[in-house]
Amino acid sequence: MAYHDRSDGGLVAALAEMAFTARVGLDIDLSALASNSQQLAAVLFNEELGAVIQVASLMLAVQAAFANTSLANAVHLLGTINTQQTFNFSYNSTVVLTGTRAQWQQDWAETSYRIQAMRDNADCAAQEFALIADDKQAGLIAQLSYDQDLDIALPFINTGVRPRVAILREQGVNGHIEMAAAFDKAGFTSVDVHMSDILSGRVSLKTFQGLVACGGFSYGDVLGAGGGWAKSVLFNARARAEFADFFARPETFSLGVCNGCQMLSQLKDLIPGAELWPRFVRNNSESFEARTALMMVEESPSLFFTGMAGSVMPIAVAHGEGRVLHPEINTLNASGLVALRFADATGAATETYPLNPNGSPFGITSVTSTDGRATVLMPHPERVFRAVQNSWQPSQWHEDGAWMRMFRNARVFVG
Repeated sequence: MAYHDRSDGGLVAALAEMAFTARVGLDIDLSALASNSQQLAAVLFNEELGAVIQVASLMLAVQAAFANTSLANAVHLLGTINTQQTFNFSYNSTVVLTGTRAQWQQDWAETSYRIQAMRDNADCAAQEFALIADDKQAGLIAQLSYDQDLDIALPFINTGVRPRVAILREQGVNGHIEMAAAFDKAGFTSVDVHMSDILSGRVSLKTFQGLVACGGFSYGDVLGAGGGWAKSVLFNARARAEFADFFARPETFSLGVCNGCQMLSQLKDLIPGAELWPRFVRNNSESFEARTALMMVEESPSLFFTGMAGSVMPIAVAHGEGRVLHPEINTLNASGLVALRFADATGAATETYPLNPNGSPFGITSVTSTDGRATVLMPHPERVFRAVQNSWQPSQWHEDGAWMRMFRNARVFVG
């Protein structure tokens, strides 16, 4: 079930690091490793060759595997895990070393925390350090209110009709390939459209039913994330008319992800029902955040999240300017237009770093228009629409990841 070499720090460090990641305690018996108590320090801290292996079956099976090898006498039963998150090391039935998972892990992480507090935002560093002692934050979870393996778009795919969706990009955008793959899988015809195609008149949005602004770093973010991209639309008569006409057509949908989210949020004057949309500004951490985070799906008009409300699942995030900024943040929060929030391992919305990597108030990270046809979000669903793209996934997941439903919802909307 788990493996760790005995190297830096020796046996005690290997065991502790394994327990930190799983957030469990350990009951370890050192009696088989030392002939007397004076040898305990050497047993715990020597860095010679060795490994710790966690098994689900009986120890006899492990010993049998090595029975006819030169390692036959080198396999020892160390002990078991416990759910109280306490560390208990004993020798001849006497406890010789004890502690808690939280205490030891904070000791282990303190040097990194001190450096982080000097280098980055000190408040964010303190929040991350404090999370170590929060026993409720046990890592990633996936709680879905729907069956991600159910292809709700299948009846439309069988018609042979594949509506056209413009996969829009600008200089510096890098998320268009995954985005095109996700929409193709959902039954669309994804078309690569560069902003230069629209500015020159080579491509018109009149032939598309969907428009997706992808993630990346348009104009290197030198004018603010998404700022230069948005201005190339707002200050060009042809492009402004193309986008305004597209957004006004009731049969169309639009999606902005990461850099595309930042860009579309600055086009809100052209998007019906987007008057309450916020700006997205520099992360509180003052750092680019590339992580796996938990999202909770809210009840909202967004066509992309139909039938997904109440779900909590992991997603990829990668942005430097994702913090929601709004002069009437309480109004936005209560508007019913918030589609996604950062969540903790209990499924509650959070502002705590790094569970909320940018510090957005109320955990807000996605908003939609009043009619649900236009949605913007900072995280990257296109990077985890297949199960194998996830850094962690429940064992019962098969081909489709949790976020594939977003793209199929769009196909159902088109009909």
